[in-house]
Amino acid sequence: MSMILKFQSNGHSELDSSDNYKGMAMTGIELNDSSYREICDAIREQGRKDFGGNGYSRIVFTNGCFDILHSGHLKLLDECRRLAGLKGAVVVGVNTDASVGRLKGQSRPIFSDNERAQLLVHLKSVDYAITFEEDTPIKLIESLRPDLIVKGGDYKASDVVGSKISPVVIVNLEDGFSTTSIIERMKR
Repeated sequence: MSMILKFQSNGHSELDSSDNYKGMAMTGIELNDSSYREICDAIREQGRKDFGGNGYSRIVFTNGCFDILHSGHLKLLDECRRLAGLKGAVVVGVNTDASVGRLKGQSRPIFSDNERAQLLVHLKSVDYAITFEEDTPIKLIESLRPDLIVKGGDYKASDVVGSKISPVVIVNLEDGFSTTSIIERMKR
């Protein structure tokens, strides 16, 4: 069973079944603490529908810009899936266009937040992609309360946003895989 949750501007969410992908695509709307809680409740409810009982065995969260998807991202997301297990869920927080612009500069993002979220939910390793407007996903993490937060090797666990809420796993990544380095190579 796969699903997409569309968050509508009237503040209500709508669950749609889809044979193509799972995911959450929310762009162009302002989210608040209440809507984050509603979205996270919908994820947990879907887990109960899919697996009964308490739902997903484990919810694993990661986040980022995911502007140009590359092998470093894939390694991170595959590790998220491994840690979540077959009955777990992988939730990816995706910075909105405005957030990426503030963090990476006016020339970014390359792809819109909707395109990035849709691309992510087409991956077998990702169950949900949720866009967030803030520079950090702390509000989303506070609402979701994931079992694990996973980040790439360029972070220290204690510095990861949400580390006081959920345990953090750092995945070692290969050097040279970053969207910024890919863009620089393309300019040559």
